[in-house]
Order: sequence, then structure tokens, then C-alpha cells
Amino acid sequence: MVLRIHFTSEDLRRTRVAATLGVAAETYHSLEMLRDSRSTPLLDAWRAAVARRLLPHTRPLTWLLPARGPGLDVLALMGDPPDVDHAVDNLLSASLPRLHREFDGIDFRPVHAPWARRLRDGDREALLEFAAALRGWHQLAVEPFWNQGRSALIALSSRYSELVLQGGVDLLLRSLGVPGTRWCPPVLEAPYPRRTEVHLRGRGLDITPAVFSPDGVSFLWDPLDTGRPPRLMVPALREPLAPGGWATPGGVPDPALASLLGRTRAAALLAATGSCTTTELARRLGVSAAAASQHTRVLRDAGLITSTRRGGSVLHLITPLGTALLTEQRFNPGRV
Repeated sequence: MVLRIHFTSEDLRRTRVAATLGVAAETYHSLEMLRDSRSTPLLDAWRAAVARRLLPHTRPLTWLLPARGPGLDVLALMGDPPDVDHAVDNLLSASLPRLHREFDGIDFRPVHAPWARRLRDGDREALLEFAAALRGWHQLAVEPFWNQGRSALIALSSRYSELVLQGGVDLLLRSLGVPGTRWCPPVLEAPYPRRTEVHLRGRGLDITPAVFSPDGVSFLWDPLDTGRPPRLMVPALREPLAPGGWATPGGVPDPALASLLGRTRAAALLAATGSCTTTELARRLGVSAAAASQHTRVLRDAGLITSTRRGGSVLHLITPLGTALLTEQRFNPGRV
């Protein structure tokens, strides 16, 4: 079985590397990986650590795993924000046509089907239960491992971006590093559970690393949004996932970086790789919102992060310069 993606010259021009699938999709996919013991051995240590941590308030998320066949398209339903609160906001504001589209046709287990129908019909209480379960499972199974997960995403997306700079999208497609993929212009081929022919028709392709991913590629697209490029999900992990990852226990990537920026400010830069609001940053750092704002101002003035207002919140995101600084620590620990 094979996936064959057909490119035009316009598709090649519009193909890009995306930084992340977003927190909601990674969290949902982590449940799929927990259930599938045949998935990548790089997740074995993670699976052993979290297998017994499914608490009652997180179980509604598992109810959405299908008995068989394709599951819920969380990316289409909740978008790709790296912040849990923004993902939940997208869920709670989803239109009924969107909910119907994402829930129809999924083979839920009979015992869970009534609750899934409530979600499909926009029942507020059911949506809030779903949101609480997403937050709970993220806190238990994703957040403790996210230092390493985030570093894997940074490393692979940086590598892919370098390939584009060196030889364009053609070199990127020839060098994805996923076993079995083959670029035979104008077609990208990859092993897949079923024979699938995809014609991009000028939309391009978003190539997106993911932490909680099977060994091969996955193809994601939103039938309701024909103008948005589909996504090719590729595994980001290159070593077993374990708590803490390459950060020190205090959340700082390297003592030398802490010495340069200050321990709290270096932790703030690390947090901004996944994007976060000032409130969330203050919680992660254990400081006041005013202190968090001061740290982000210094990082922003140094060109290491950007800050944009979204509604009543300010969202902070690392810049290419900040990413380069952290990537240097990933491959050259102890150097700045």
C-alpha cells in the first residue's frame, strides 16, 4: 500500500515547513499512540510512564477514540495553536456544521455514542467535559515530556528549513528522512495503510513534524477547507521520549544559556518555543504576571521572541534567532 502525492509547479512553490500540529492534535494523537503498542519504540518509555495515569476526569477524551477506522480530526476541529487555552476556545466556538462534519461517520463504541452525539449537536456541558479531559490528559501525559518533544520539533523543522535554503523544496522532498519515502518528481511516495492518490491542485503542502506520531508519514486534510494546504505529518523523535528531555530540572536548556540570559529568562525563552500567553508564562515560571511581562520585554528587545495581542491576551512566540540559540544548545551543550 502506498500514498502518492502529486505536485504541480505551483504546489512546489507553496509547500512549506510548519512548526507544529498544535497542542490539541498532539494530545489526541498521544492517546492513539498509547493504545497502539505497535507504534514507534521511541515511545515505549513514555508509554510505560503514562499507561496507569488515566484519571476519571480525562476519560472522556478516550471515549472519542473509534472502535475501528479513522478517528476525530482534532486539527480541523480545534486548529493548530500551541496553547491549550486557545485550542479549547476554538472547540467551544466551533459551528454546528463543523461539529457535524467532524463527528459524523466515526465508529464510536456503542456505550460512548450518546455522549459523542451530544458533542456533535453542540451540547455545552459535553463540550466542557471534552475540554476538561483535553486539559487533564495534556497535563498528565504531554506536558511533563514536552521539553524534549519541543526540542525534537525545533531540530527537525530547523533541519528542513536548512534543506529548503540549500536546494529548494526538491531537496527537502528528497531528504525527509522518513523510511520508505521516495521523491520521483512530480510525485512523493510513502508507505501507507491503504492505496491513496492525492492531487494537490495548486494548494501546496504543509510538512509538519509531530512528537506523537507513528514511524511513517500521515496525511491530514480538511475537506471543508479546500483552499488550505493539506498536511504531511512526519515523526520528529530521533531518540526515546523521557521526562525532562534535554532541559535541566529547572526548565533551562543549558547552564551556559542560563548564565547568559538569567535562569528565569532562559526558561521563558524555552517556554516561548511552543507559544504561550503572559499568564501561562507566569504560571510556568512561578512568578507574577508583571515579572513575566518584564522578562518577555527583555527577550523581545533582544529579538529572541515576538509578542502579539489576541483578544485580551498577549501571545509570545520564539523568533528564528531564539530558535537558533536553543538549537545550538541542543547539538553543542555548554556552548553559547
